Amino acid sequence: MKKIIKPYKKEFDYSYTSGASVTIELLETRPDLVECIYIHSSFNRPDEVIKLCNRHGIPYIFNDSMFKRINQKENSYVLGIFRKFTSRIDPGATHVVLVNPADMGNLGTIIRTLTGFGINDLAIITPSADIWNPKTIRASMGSFFHMNFRHYDDINDYTGAFPEHRVYTFMTDGEVELCPGIFPERQPVSLVFGNEATGLGERFRHMGTGIKIPQSMSVDSLNLSVAVAVGVFAYKL
Repeated sequence: MKKIIKPYKKEFDYSYTSGASVTIELLETRPDLVECIYIHSSFNRPDEVIKLCNRHGIPYIFNDSMFKRINQKENSYVLGIFRKFTSRIDPGATHVVLVNPADMGNLGTIIRTLTGFGINDLAIITPSADIWNPKTIRASMGSFFHMNFRHYDDINDYTGAFPEHRVYTFMTDGEVELCPGIFPERQPVSLVFGNEATGLGERFRHMGTGIKIPQSMSVDSLNLSVAVAVGVFAYKL
């Protein structure tokens, strides 16, 4: 068992969950990855966590000082240390593709949203926010452990790997307005969304079909996590 005594860094081969609900999700879905659970003495409902630890033979430790060393939320009383793992996306499933997402909170919220709509395959074009960061995992509320994901250095690397997917790029000036029925039935598609600050650049204009989300002229664009939710909801109708 590793003794985690430092705040998370991207180069580590492990990460951790912060909070009871996300840690319980980790214990229920991926107990094979868990190295240790830390519980704060102030946590008033440790029974479920302890029960899951005992069921899977996972050590748990009451250690308040660990929270001061590595935790980023003062109201978090459970930490789950787990090993990073290899993930692959399903070639026969519909994918959401995020191009250079920069905000860990947005990334976690998007993962939670996708899981809620039954989409479990996410491609990320780098550079990007760290999907393994505890902030991302906490924002996903445990949905992270239900998601298949893979990183690609360039969008062409992704599209080359899945030539059978029809590509839909979400752009503020896309040629087709988002509405139910525009997506093909019984064919996997790729729903591509851009960076929070810049969206998708000119190179994406002729890559597949450009989709425009109807909105008022009062705002430049929707928040990325909101745009993904709207796009996926329309796709699922």
